[in-house]
Amino acid sequence: MATDNLQRSYRAPCPGCGAPVDFRSAQSTHAICAYCRSMVVRDGEVLKRIGKMAELFDDHSPLQLQTSGTWNGNGFTLVGRLQYKYDEGTWTEWHALLADGSSAFLSEDNGAYVFGTDLPTPREIPAPETFRVGATTAINGKSYAVASNQQAVFMAAQGELPHLPELGRPFALVELRSQSGEVRDAGEVLSIDYSRTPPALSAGSAVLLEDLKLSGLRDEQTKEESGRAFNCPNCGATLTLQLSTTQSMTCGSCHSIIDVSQGLGGELRHATQDEPVQPLIALGSTGTLQGVEWQVVGFQHRMGMDPADTSEQFGWEEYLLYNRKRGFTFLVDSTEGWSVVKPATGAPVVSSNGQSASYLGTRYQLKESYSAETNYVVGEFYWQVHRGQRTSNRDYASGRSILSMEQSPQELTWSVGSMVSSDTVTQAFKLQDRKELLQRSDVKPFAASGAFWMRPDFWVFVVIVLIMLSIATCSNDCDPNTQDCSSSSSNYGRTSGGSFGGFSTGGGHK
Repeated sequence: MATDNLQRSYRAPCPGCGAPVDFRSAQSTHAICAYCRSMVVRDGEVLKRIGKMAELFDDHSPLQLQTSGTWNGNGFTLVGRLQYKYDEGTWTEWHALLADGSSAFLSEDNGAYVFGTDLPTPREIPAPETFRVGATTAINGKSYAVASNQQAVFMAAQGELPHLPELGRPFALVELRSQSGEVRDAGEVLSIDYSRTPPALSAGSAVLLEDLKLSGLRDEQTKEESGRAFNCPNCGATLTLQLSTTQSMTCGSCHSIIDVSQGLGGELRHATQDEPVQPLIALGSTGTLQGVEWQVVGFQHRMGMDPADTSEQFGWEEYLLYNRKRGFTFLVDSTEGWSVVKPATGAPVVSSNGQSASYLGTRYQLKESYSAETNYVVGEFYWQVHRGQRTSNRDYASGRSILSMEQSPQELTWSVGSMVSSDTVTQAFKLQDRKELLQRSDVKPFAASGAFWMRPDFWVFVVIVLIMLSIATCSNDCDPNTQDCSSSSSNYGRTSGGSFGGFSTGGGHK
């Protein structure tokens, strides 16, 4: 563990209140006094007070200072924390002190985690405006896709840190995702931080908390989920936020969408909604999917359309699921069936004609491209969801595995997942009384017990098929030399009826 490293730690009294301030890492230049929240900078053996740090917002993270674990065979301890905000949400950077005395960062964004280290800065880093979302670029000879280009703000900090950005000053942050498509490269995240001069680069990859063998986590039993109460700015109904990371939510009384991204002390913006769509799985329900217990916290209905033919529209629904250690994932309900998807860390390699994409050793074929728009939401969301939110989408498939791309002007998100049966969803959320309503196209005919050829409806089905085949054969025998075949029509028809992926902007940072 990092607690066993042999380097000498340093302790000095806080210039603000006299309380002891510890520096365990030789690379730490700044620290936040735990008692008076003074920002102090280390100058040799002397600490200088340079201001006062803003209060941390409570994100109910399972991590805390002094949590320790193992990453890539190296022990580490979390000794510092920085919190950032951008237009669609917030995220945290944990300063990890490794056993050899070096530093790394564990990025936490709505339950998604990336462990990474700083990289040497190349001679020249292009200006942020040169990185166009969706384009590809090369850094140090490696190909990356531009996944995000946002303005971010440093909000608060805790513990000891190797650098301290200026409080409240916006800076550009560009995120790139590696494009190998191979299993051995599950997706590298390369961040370019323009809060420093020259810009700082860091590279990391996705991790799961259980793989880090953590100890010293916050005690879930003592954490109180009291929620934050306020009145709806449209109808006055009393509302309570259950998740601290929520950026927008809906009123259960008037169905207004309320923007809470600026905090409950500020003016709450809202937008009214009509024609409510009732979710089949109630908000607050819990269910176990793929071995993880999830809670339904949000629901949205979306419409898709062919950009070349806006009259061709289709709808689907998405349930936002939450788990304390796994963060957020999506349960998608379309006429084709149910699917469970989560934003991917890496970027698939897309063919030059866009007809296929490779990710983690699997090749997916393009199923369709379309524009998507959100037209009804209910519950809580970790991004600022609003009615009329639009993205450009592409859906790819490989058997029951699915890959989906969604692009907005500031962010491009890939989601990966798989189809699940209607029975799996029914059993997961204990909805046997709604089984018929949850059935989708994955439910096969004649699935009842007993020999299917003994059932009368089977032979009725056979007769109907034979009649249809006979009609089709007759129509295909049209001789253009002796008959008018102009009435013959194509059997082509769009069969999608739904999206593969969940709209996940706002959770894209690392």
